[in-house]
This record gives sequence, structure tokens and C-alpha cells, in this order.
Amino acid sequence: MASSSSSSHLVATVFLLTAVSLFSPSQSATCASQTFTGGRDRVYTFCTDLPALDSYLHWSYDQSESTLSIAFVAAPTRPDGWISWSINPTGTGMVGAQALAAFRDSRGGMAVKTYNVTGYGPLKESRVWYEVKESSAEYSGGVMRLFATLVLPEKGMTAVNHVWQVGPSVTGGVPDKHEGQSNGATGGNSKTNKRNIHGILNVVSWGIMFPIGIVMARYLRTFPSADPAWFYLHVSCQVSAYAIGVAGWATGLKLGSESKGVTYSYHRNIGIALFVLSTLQVFALLLRPKKDHKYRLYWNIYHHGVGYSVLILSIINVFKGFDILKPEPKWENAYIIVIGIVGGIALLLEAITWTVVVRRRKSKNQSLAP
Repeated sequence: MASSSSSSHLVATVFLLTAVSLFSPSQSATCASQTFTGGRDRVYTFCTDLPALDSYLHWSYDQSESTLSIAFVAAPTRPDGWISWSINPTGTGMVGAQALAAFRDSRGGMAVKTYNVTGYGPLKESRVWYEVKESSAEYSGGVMRLFATLVLPEKGMTAVNHVWQVGPSVTGGVPDKHEGQSNGATGGNSKTNKRNIHGILNVVSWGIMFPIGIVMARYLRTFPSADPAWFYLHVSCQVSAYAIGVAGWATGLKLGSESKGVTYSYHRNIGIALFVLSTLQVFALLLRPKKDHKYRLYWNIYHHGVGYSVLILSIINVFKGFDILKPEPKWENAYIIVIGIVGGIALLLEAITWTVVVRRRKSKNQSLAP
């Protein structure tokens, strides 16, 4: 398979995957006899003989710091080949794997690069789900050893799905596909499609429509000519956003149930809070008192407080989602531009409405003056 300097055909359908407990000791004989140069920094708590490719994994995990230190040992298919070890935080296949790859660079030294495997096509070197605190690799005796210290995004994890593979060659600083690799399969992208659908639904609903609905209610009602049109626009926008958001929330629950060993605690908990608060808002609409009712003031305080809480949590969780999905930067930048425009319009309308309110008060005071 061809390769270029800007893309990588690093992995495909025959990646090997299993789950590894971050705390389970190994009973493996071969890995236990392996030692590494580098002193105490390369002494690991656990190890396992992996079930394929004559490969081995050593690891230590600091749960309080969410730091995972690993040593992956494998022989590349050929001396100028590559080895790769990955974590898949979203599923049990190649798609979604967050890969570390080690190979010889053009100067003969060892290089370690990261890849976010979003599909079966060519990949570019990219940032990954975890932070790579440090990484290195070495080659001797026909065996490559990949060392890395990773900071996992979620604290308290007890297991991860991990993926590994080896390949025969590197062209132009880009790992070539491994032997027997196919060009991919359309069915393998189902997990990625679900994640993308989840992200799109939630960005559109919680991240864009809810803020726009709040802007409509806050500023249009200042103008008598917009009453009651502003109310129906507000309700229509928020109810539509709620329906789309619930669909996105349900998709997220489904993805969570399919992602064994991985929990995005903050993203999940904020999502649950958003669902509860927005559901309360929908029911509050049915209990809305008339303007002159003695409880209308308390209802307004509740409605506005919950509404602004949903607004803040929505935007926070959208960015949490971007951190998890790690799409191309253009998508996150596009959202920043959209929400920036909405915020700019809100600031402009804030100035206009305050001007209108101040003028009305002055006019009222003048009319009341003797």
C-alpha cells in the first residue's frame, strides 16, 4: 500500500485487541524474566505475555495521579519495520485506537509518534486521548522496545482496552501497512459513526440551540412588538433542542454501555445533570403561573437559575466532548466561532436593551413629575 509524508497507513483490520486490568498481576513466565536498562524508571509492577505476535507488555499504574507507565516489547516484521501499542477508550476494535508507534527514523535513531485512529483510511500524526508525558524506544537483537508514560484523562480507571500490531517497513517517516492488511471494511466504522452522531446531536442541541433560545427570551421580550412571538420562538427552540439533546444523550448512554473498561466520568455526569435540569425546565413550562400570580416571581427565579445553569454546563460539556472525540481542529474551531457569534450578538443586544430600559424609566419618571 502506498504511503506519503503527510499520511500514515499505520493500522487496519487485523489489529489485535484485549482488555488489561491496570491492577492485575501477571503469571507470565517470559515477560517476568525481561529487564530494561534505565534504572528504577524502567521497573514495572506488572507484565503479561500477549497472546499474539510474540509480544509483551509491562506496566505500572499510579491511580492517584492517573499515570500509566508502559513498556511494549515486540519484534517488527522486518528490521526496518515498526511496532505499535494503543489504548482504545471507546470500543473493542481498531477504530478509536489511540496509538503509539515506534520505528527507525531517517537518521537511524528510534522515533515514537502518536496516531488517533478514526477510520480505515490514511492517518496523520495527531494528538491522542491521553497525554504522553514521555516516550522513547530502542532496538536490539531484532526486538523493539517502546517506553512511554501516559496521563489518562479519567482518574480511577481500573482497566483499559489495548491494541497492538507490528509492521514491515517505514517510508518517508511514515509506517507502512502491515503484511496481510486489507484496505478496510465499511462495517468497522459503525462505532465512529455513532460517536460522530452523538457529538453532532449534542453540539447542535445543548451547544447551539439552547443558547440561542435563551438569547431570544432574554432580549426579544424587551420590545412590546415582539410579544408574544418571542415566547413561542423561545419555547419552540428550547423544546426542539431538548428533543435533539435527549437523542444525543441516549446515544451517549449506548456508547458508554459498549465501551467496556472506560468511563468518562465528568462528561457522563454533566450529561446526566443536563438531562435532569432540562427535563425540569420542560415540566416547569406546564406549571408556569400567570404574570400577576403571587408565585410568578419565584417561578422566574427558578426558571432563570436552571436555564443559565443548563447554558453553562452545556458549553462545558461540548468542549469535554471535543477532548474525548478529538476531531480535526477545524470542527472545534467552527463551534468556537459559532458560540462566539452568539455571545457577541448577546452582548450587543444587552447594550441595546439596557438603553431601551433606561430611556423608558426616564420617560416614566418625567411623566410622573408634577
